[in-house]
Order: sequence, then C-alpha cells, then structure tokens
Amino acid sequence: MAAPLTALLERLRLDPEVLEACAKNAEASGIPLERALFEAERIDEARYLETTAAIHAMSYEPRLAKLTDQEGTGWTTDPELVCRAPLLWLRKHVVVPVRDREGVLVLAASQPSGWLLAQELGLLLGERLARPVLAPTADVLDIINRVFGESTRGDGSVSDVLGDSVNAIDEFNEDAVEDLLEDSSEAPFIRLVNMILAQAVRAGASDIHIEPYRDVSRVRFRLDGVLYERHTLNKAHHAAVVSRIKVMAKLNIAEKRLPQDGRIAISLGGRQAGLRVSTLPTSFGERVVLRLLEKSERVLSLSELGLGEEDLRLMHSLVGITHGIVLVTGPTGSGKTTTLYAVLQELTAPDKNILTIEDPVEYELEGVGQIQVNPKIGLTFADGLRSIVRQDPDVILIGEIRDAETAAIAVQSALTGHLVFSTLHTNDAPGAVTRLFDMGVEPFLLSSVLRAVVAQRLVRMLCPHCREAYLPDAQELEKLGAARSAYVPGQPLYRPRGCPECLDTGYRGRMAIYEIMPMSDALKRLVVDKADANVLGACALQEGMRNLRHDGMLKVVAGLTSLTEVARVTNA
Repeated sequence: MAAPLTALLERLRLDPEVLEACAKNAEASGIPLERALFEAERIDEARYLETTAAIHAMSYEPRLAKLTDQEGTGWTTDPELVCRAPLLWLRKHVVVPVRDREGVLVLAASQPSGWLLAQELGLLLGERLARPVLAPTADVLDIINRVFGESTRGDGSVSDVLGDSVNAIDEFNEDAVEDLLEDSSEAPFIRLVNMILAQAVRAGASDIHIEPYRDVSRVRFRLDGVLYERHTLNKAHHAAVVSRIKVMAKLNIAEKRLPQDGRIAISLGGRQAGLRVSTLPTSFGERVVLRLLEKSERVLSLSELGLGEEDLRLMHSLVGITHGIVLVTGPTGSGKTTTLYAVLQELTAPDKNILTIEDPVEYELEGVGQIQVNPKIGLTFADGLRSIVRQDPDVILIGEIRDAETAAIAVQSALTGHLVFSTLHTNDAPGAVTRLFDMGVEPFLLSSVLRAVVAQRLVRMLCPHCREAYLPDAQELEKLGAARSAYVPGQPLYRPRGCPECLDTGYRGRMAIYEIMPMSDALKRLVVDKADANVLGACALQEGMRNLRHDGMLKVVAGLTSLTEVARVTNA
C-alpha cells in the first residue's frame, strides 16, 4: 500500500468493517482504494485528489479556476486552442488544456486516468500536452464554461452568424435549448438567437428588446436600467427571429395578430436563467421583449442593499414589529421586490408562517410559501389573499396593492394581528398614503395600521475601472443640497468616462437610494385629517426623514455615483 494512502487511512480511523467493504468494492470494480473511499463518501474530493496526486507523483491545484482567472499567477488558458476541442467531449471527460506557470501546455483533469486522454487531445489540437495536473471537477468545468462562454460573448455580429444569404427557417428544433453552449445547430436563426441570448446573459442585461421598424429591426439590451442598441437586423430576418423565440417559449407561431406571453429556461455553461417573453403586434411586425432572471442569483440581505447606517437601523426596526402594514413604493424596475425579499429573509424562522402572493414569483425563498397569481383561473391578488388569511400566517407579502378590494383585505389583515408587506407605484413615500385614500381606505383605519412607507429608486454605480475624479465648481456643489454638509472642501467627486469593462457606458451595476417615512404620532394625526402628500412630506422632513435626492447626493459625495445620474433618477 502506498505511503500517502496509508497515512490517509491512519488519519481517517475508519471502522474495520467499513474499510473492508470499501476494499472489496475497489477490487470488484477494478478501481484504487482511494477512489472507492471517495465514491463511498468517506473522503471528500479534495482529500481524494490530494492523496491520488501523491501516489502518482502528479501535481494538484485545488484553486485552478481562480489561478487561470487572475493575472500574475502564471496560469493561463488559450481560448482559441481550447475551442478546437468539442465542448461535449471536454465536459464528458472533465479535462481542459491550460498553460502552467512555465508556459507549458498541460492537461487539467479531475481523474488520474486523464493522462490517457492527453495523447488523444494532443493529436486533436496539434500540440503536445504534458502529464496532467489534477484539479477539482467544479474548477475544470468552470474553466471550460468560461472559455466557451467568452467565445460566445465576443463581438459576434449578425453577419457572422447569418452570412451573406439566409434561407427560410424550416429546420427549427422545437425543443427548448438546454444549454446555449452545447447547441451546435447549423440553422442560422437558431444560432443568431442563441448568440443574442448569450450576449445578454454575459453582459448582465435585464431585458432584451427586438423591435421592428420600416426598414430595419433593432436589438437593444437594457443594462443598469438604460437601453443600449446592440444589433441591427435586416427587416427580412425579423419574422424568422421572432418565430424562433416563439418556438422556444412554446407560443403559437401562427398567431401574429394578438399579444402572447411565455417563458423560456436556458443555461449558459453553469449559469441558469429564466426568460419571460412578451410579444406585441405593431404596424411593422411583432415586437418582442424578454425579461432575464438569473436563477443562480441569490437574494440580497438588508445590509447589502446600500442602506445608510440610519436607514438600515430603521429597516431592522420594521422587521421587529409584529403587526401592521409596511409599504415599499417606486416605479416598475426600482428594486422594490429585492428590498421586500431581503426583509422576508430576515423574518424567516421556524416559529413564523410566512406566505406571499406575487405576480410573478421572481425568486424562490427558503422557508416561505409563495403563490403565483393566475387571473386565467380566477386566482387574483384579492382572491389569493382571502385564502392566505385562512392559512394562519404571521407575515403576508402582497406583490402589489392594485385595487380597492386588495387594499381593504390588506388593511383588515393588519388589523387582525398580521404583519403585511406590499408595494405601490407612487413617486415618493407620502404619495403612498394619498394613493390608499384614493382606493377607498378610511383615514382612521390607515392611521392605525400603517407602520412605515419606504420609497426607492435605482441609480447606476460608476465603473470602478474608469471613473474620473474632478473638483466640483460652486454650481455643482449647490446641486448637492442637504448633502453638502457631508462634503469636505477639496474632496473630488467622480463622473463617468467609459471603458471596455463597462461597455463604454461609464457605469457598472446599480444600487438603491431610499426615502424611509416611519409613521410618527404627528403623521398619524395628519393621516386622520386626510392631509395631502405635500403636508405629510413636509412633516416627515421636519422629523428627520431623508428624501430620495438627499440620499442619492450622499452617494455622490461617497464617490459611488454621479451628479447627473442622481438628477436623472430623481427628476431634479
């Protein structure tokens, strides 16, 4: 028995019967004992590879994916070389060629038998590969996905995919594409749609717009809340692209006169994404909008939302209340759902029954019962909410209060001891109160159940790679308003410039700015008197509320965003 394996067994102190059973399995299967221990889950992959490398005098790199992704480590990948090998073959054998610190081409493998494949792959690539380096399976697959994903992300153009001539699309595969990287179809429009979807996922787009006009069709991506043109299609190709998307979403491709909605599930390497598809007939053809929702994205916590110290304290206090209504307001796409999910994560506990009714359910929350609205079968917010109340909930999340009936049930639920969270489409926090008045909620009831209103917007964050420092003039300092007290004379502000890292937009990612209005006794009295939003807002500011513009300008002073961006978002 090899010394490394003996040392491993001594450390494990396995029960003799377990060891004997593993040894018998190894002998029967013709595999080494360390492999049998790994398959029996007696050792993890790291310990298995470490022991195997020592037995076979091979190298072992436990962080190979990170090494090849970072500059200065010496480890690199050659995408052009890797892409010469079939993707499915690399994934099946879990191997990928990489260059080590000395620039030698080696085969990264998750099994010691990988060296048998080095010769076969070397012939295929026309290169000689050195003996393999062992690496975790997840690392090898990550490198493969990254390399093939990069080749998809490149500056691929419509002409690269379609060529000079395009035939009618009578060769569609009607099955949904499971993995865009694995789809090797020669149908040009299938490859074109795959390229557009892959580019959108890689760029972090939230929406894809495919819009027909008189002579051309435009493809635009929404990045950080702003639309950017990505491709221009020949108008003759528009119907074929739309038909392909309809096939993937299982929509009726023959129906071009009525709007349709559907869903597509795709993956790009290891990244899972869901797409909501909406088609709309226009005078120049069908317009398609796809909303991307990455399944791998995790729900943020309250501390990751970008809340200031005081606002974070206020949000934690709202999580601690036992009954009442908390509203989050803002326009579509302002991050209201993200904020509410972060709150629900804080509330999730074995002793709480949390139920939601949403349209749609965007992310799955552990320990939370989530209901999808379905008006086609009569499951509306109001009907679903009536059923939820009979399920003995402690906390209820209503995706949106859209009508008087839902508002009345929400208020009644809060009055009977439930904690209710919901959203409204209003411009600011005080506006939510008057909106509920318009829905018929009685002022005296609202004053007794409303605990707080949170208004929010999303501002684009400056790209850290290219943001440009400058000293503001007196006029720009004036724009800081109440946030000027946080500005230190001589301190630089930052503005966007643009670089390849941010696709020349100057911005990368978004963060929220907040306006939190807790209901004080003075505000409750104003609600009973049915005061308008201006009076409520003035009272809240007098009591220390920080409005959206003030919060945004504090983030400008902190160097996170720009003056023009906050002015754009707050309409100032």
